[in-house]
Amino acid sequence: MNSNNPFFKNKSFTNTTRYSADNINEPQTIVVDYNDTMTVQGTINKSFVMLLLLIAGAAITWTMTFSGYNPIVLTIGGAIIGFILVLIASFKPQHSGYLAPGYAIFEGLFIGGISAIFETMYPGLVIQAVGATFVTFIVCFGLYKYNVVQVTDRFRSVVVGATLAIASFYLLSWLFSLFIDFQPIHHGNSLMSIGISAFVVIVAALNLFLDFDQIEKGAQRSLPKYMEWFGAMGLMITLVWLYVEFLRLLSKISSRD
Repeated sequence: MNSNNPFFKNKSFTNTTRYSADNINEPQTIVVDYNDTMTVQGTINKSFVMLLLLIAGAAITWTMTFSGYNPIVLTIGGAIIGFILVLIASFKPQHSGYLAPGYAIFEGLFIGGISAIFETMYPGLVIQAVGATFVTFIVCFGLYKYNVVQVTDRFRSVVVGATLAIASFYLLSWLFSLFIDFQPIHHGNSLMSIGISAFVVIVAALNLFLDFDQIEKGAQRSLPKYMEWFGAMGLMITLVWLYVEFLRLLSKISSRD
């Protein structure tokens, strides 16, 4: 039950067990009210709430940009604070009811800022990235719901391995660029760079299957209700990553025109 998403790696998704009152051999019997446990529908509802909050946050920096103001402080600040909230929630998932909405708002500031930058450079690019992200999510959800794609141990290990490789590649490229005159191959609009971005988009999309699977298993295990916010927050992280990678990919393609 491993997912690349840092939230779904949290032990809270794996070490909570509900016991049946019919089994007297269990060391402890816990009576659980269904209304106090995690459900798939509850996680979906909270995901929609987070999406609305993210859009609201994005509207702030987006509007500032096209009103002649520089949103760089809010954009960078939103990214930093959002990352901090992610770290806190990873260790304190019981506070996800407060941290998840906060993450959505601050991450929205970041998304709105970078979206405005890309839009000024390539008009119409943002709506393409939004559409591509939405379609990808719907397709992946449908494939998972109807068992066309099943999350096996091998599938999970391949996706996690590919994601870790991407993260390491990005990190090393960034470190090298700080200290030496180094131009990462995933920068620019070469065919190699476009190919790398396309690969990253595919891996990001595959992570959605891991997220769906983890949320479903969390509901089956009757985890605490606050894990709905925790699960929704993790899913939102994957969607944000997917959207940003679509922005990068589409901008590279547009720059070749």
